[in-house]
Amino acid sequence: MTQTALASGEPADTDIASWMITLLAAACGIIVANLYYAQPLIGPIAIATGISPSAAGLIVTLAQVGYGLGLLFIVPAGDLLENRKLVVSLMAITCIALICAACAQSATQFFMAAFVIGVSSVGAQVLVPYAAHMSRPETRGRAVGSVMSGLLMGILLARPLASLVADLFGWHTIFGISAVAIALLALVLLKYLPTRRPPADIHYAALLGTMWHLVRDTPILRRRSAYHALLFAAFSLFWTTSPLLLAGPAFNMSQRGIALFAFAGVIGVIAAPLAGRVADRGWSRPATALAMLSVALSFVLTHFGSGQHGFSVWVLLGSAILLDFGVSANLVLSQRAIYALGGEIRSRLNGLFMATFFAGGALGSALGGWIYAQGGWSATSWLGFSFPALALLYYCTELGRSAK
Repeated sequence: MTQTALASGEPADTDIASWMITLLAAACGIIVANLYYAQPLIGPIAIATGISPSAAGLIVTLAQVGYGLGLLFIVPAGDLLENRKLVVSLMAITCIALICAACAQSATQFFMAAFVIGVSSVGAQVLVPYAAHMSRPETRGRAVGSVMSGLLMGILLARPLASLVADLFGWHTIFGISAVAIALLALVLLKYLPTRRPPADIHYAALLGTMWHLVRDTPILRRRSAYHALLFAAFSLFWTTSPLLLAGPAFNMSQRGIALFAFAGVIGVIAAPLAGRVADRGWSRPATALAMLSVALSFVLTHFGSGQHGFSVWVLLGSAILLDFGVSANLVLSQRAIYALGGEIRSRLNGLFMATFFAGGALGSALGGWIYAQGGWSATSWLGFSFPALALLYYCTELGRSAK
């Protein structure tokens, strides 16, 4: 299937090959991981580059802001520009920015690198609709689910991997390693990824102008974006505050122990391909409710995992797996529903969906850090529970309707 051109947003007669799904999944995970490497390394990066404690949060914030802008202004171009060239070009920019981050000696240098890493890492969100374009409708959910499992693993593995590499070789190393990985991956995608030329009947400015109309006129997009924004807020809140809990007096874990805890939580990502298969069978609606209940239950269980008992760390780990399971499943169910709306608008839909739920994640992270400082784990877990609870209430308004 190398160098085969896809002339439109609709899939070819032949289904996507399993090796191509694996390649797309690995690519998405490797690219999106760049957004999260700096999160556990804020302290050493700030010291090395002279960033003041009051400005240290910008290390992560600038990457997130850049990613949000990329979702809104670059990902929609996947409906206009040849996709393979767009992805490889973004990866080349990411590689240069990673090298700059690894070599940064000042706050300004690192801040600029972090912002560019965020903007250019949206190449992963051009690749995700690729799997949908190359798949038959009856297998689209399975393909998207498998690719999304790679992306989610990149999100979950990035922080513990960065911690372990920094512990052994220093914080610069993880950015250098990632730059090499991105460069090699770009060459592989350039060789093996089929070209896809969307129908070029619209200018970029007009393309962006259609995005508000998509939000206004697409109830499935609004509903699914709200669902996942709430669940991703809970996800971000948990993974922002659980390291604080684990490092505190209740568990007294080292950074290495926290990293291993995060590695174990990746088990929940198995829900992504399973959810894709469920969606292909037409069971999206009950599966969505189950995903939301899973996230809500995970926070209820954390009340049994925050004490000073020998089994409590295992309860907390089970909660993390259940949380990741629900969030992964809902993500794929939502994308499966959105991608069914049409290949010619798929990149714009994906950009809007991703931008909305990443905004929810940013809100969860910000509120999580604040409420943990104010009320400890009990208050934090109840706030986390409120997000899937709100999603479930909104879901109840869908019952009896025809929306997916």
